[in-house]
Amino acid sequence: MAITEIASGLKFPEGPVVMEDGSVIVVEIQSGNITRVKPNGKKQVIASPGGGPNGAAIGPDGALYVCNNGGFEWHKNGKLTIPGHKPANYSGGRIERIDLSTGKVDVLYTHSEGQPLRGPNDLVFDKQGGFWFTDHAKSTHDHREWGSLHYATIDGNHISTQIHQIMAPNGVGLSPDEKTVYYAETLSGRLYAAPIKKPGQLAKGQGVLPGGAYVGQTPGYAFYDSLAVQANGDVCVATIFQGGITTISPNGKAKLTSLMQFGDLLVTNIAFGGKNMKTAYITLSGSGKLISMPWANAGLRLNFNA
Repeated sequence: MAITEIASGLKFPEGPVVMEDGSVIVVEIQSGNITRVKPNGKKQVIASPGGGPNGAAIGPDGALYVCNNGGFEWHKNGKLTIPGHKPANYSGGRIERIDLSTGKVDVLYTHSEGQPLRGPNDLVFDKQGGFWFTDHAKSTHDHREWGSLHYATIDGNHISTQIHQIMAPNGVGLSPDEKTVYYAETLSGRLYAAPIKKPGQLAKGQGVLPGGAYVGQTPGYAFYDSLAVQANGDVCVATIFQGGITTISPNGKAKLTSLMQFGDLLVTNIAFGGKNMKTAYITLSGSGKLISMPWANAGLRLNFNA
């Protein structure tokens, strides 16, 4: 398996966005920067929103939309950097629009239905140009807030909370037919699927508890981070502690691709690009690396990524 290390020395990279020119835009959560990594590994800071820029995606207007979690405490465990609780300088959760040509940062949303956003984490655009996003929420040494799933439009005029009580939701993605929104829970290490009634609105919830239906999980102990969907409908979830990517089919069958040879338990994000969408770009956040590798199945092309 040919794995390429594209860049190192990044400050907890996440949210890779594969661009048409072969560069990859990543957020650096620890430094509060948005950085373009060129194919030769050269890094260029293109915006500095501060706080904790997290998931990112290109919108229908060509701008970069970012979930900003407001920041973390930071800790070292050997050579690995690890995020912690809400910091003393927490700047509040928000959704931001970033002009890639100028680096200008505009805040679109800080609240949903009158409640503050606490730790927006990841987002995905539908064909209509609106976006689903998770709010991972925040924790302190003795308290954990509920997370949530939202839908919003890029004009800053519409946002709704579609699921109010989720335990630390993280990655989010859409099925190829956009009839299902998937989200991953970090602390339970489980993938869920929620049926969509119409753009921006979920169908009636299934089961006793609010939220989507359970899909699957990695055998053994694992946290889940971000995700990407394959063209065949399988979901690839970055798997913390087991240090790899778990591919889960809609019927719940799970298979882990291990990257433990890098010694980084914090494999956090995967995005697809390259020829035929069969190159996976993966962030190893604890060690600050961006890598790429061939992927057996094509990734689903995102709606507004050229």
